[in-house]
Amino acid sequence: MRFLRNLSITIIIAMLFTSLTGCSGLNTKAESDSNSDKQLIIGGTTYTEQFIVSELLATLVEEKMPDVKVVRKQGLNGTMVVHSAMTNGDIDAAVEYIGSGLMQILHKDLIRDPDEAYKVVKDNYHDKWHIKWLKPLGFNNTYAMVVKKDYAKAHGLKNSSDLSKVASDITLGCSMEFSERPDGYPGWKKAYGIDLKDIVPMDSGIMYSSIKNGEVNAISAFATDGRIPEFDLQVLEDDKEFFPPYYAVPMIKEEKLKEIPGLEELINKLGDKINDKEMMKLNAKVDIDGMEPHEVAKEFLKENNLI
Repeated sequence: MRFLRNLSITIIIAMLFTSLTGCSGLNTKAESDSNSDKQLIIGGTTYTEQFIVSELLATLVEEKMPDVKVVRKQGLNGTMVVHSAMTNGDIDAAVEYIGSGLMQILHKDLIRDPDEAYKVVKDNYHDKWHIKWLKPLGFNNTYAMVVKKDYAKAHGLKNSSDLSKVASDITLGCSMEFSERPDGYPGWKKAYGIDLKDIVPMDSGIMYSSIKNGEVNAISAFATDGRIPEFDLQVLEDDKEFFPPYYAVPMIKEEKLKEIPGLEELINKLGDKINDKEMMKLNAKVDIDGMEPHEVAKEFLKENNLI
């Protein structure tokens, strides 16, 4: 992905510049805004969609609240790291998914109704950590078991239960998180009663090249990933309804909402603005077309008259 290569080059240049100058801050925008007494630190995890949605929040605030210094802490390694950063005071805001908050953070049982799940997560985050969940963005980025279309056709695979026919042949490529979390492979294996041949944890960006090249023959994808149609893949129906709803929701520390009047109302303007197909298109602009996440986010905000 071009933006990740550019990111790597940027990091290397930044490290060289720091070693030569002794400066610790290289973000020129952050330096130019250093006189601001209001700051919002926005975090996100390591995959394309998270870069885009964190940029949506950051760019919206930068454009509409120029007196607020926005700091990005993207590329955090997973849900647990983001949660720790929120509760430890390292970040103020992020976009999280209902299912992740429900099962991985709160360790609650599966709730299939999205409204009920949202209420449980929202209330618990408020009571435990004084973190407020705002309006959902609108799309449901659930996990999906995915195979090549020709493989599905050859073996008669339409839903996840059908994997029992070829379990002894399946090597599943998945993220490290999916291989460990209760709403990932361990829970899926128990719910479906299927023990696949092998599980290979890998970076989410590598999964698609791995299945394309035949290194694995199934992956745990995200339903809103633009590479699913691009790589001619088939999503297997979650016929046992194992995966909880994963609607994406901005969450912000309540103290920060008090510190920055109007912030909650501004972020809530993103509520219900992105459906599943739209998010898939945004992801594809980065992963397929090579656009930068910031470009994609800013374009979306302009097209929807938000900036």
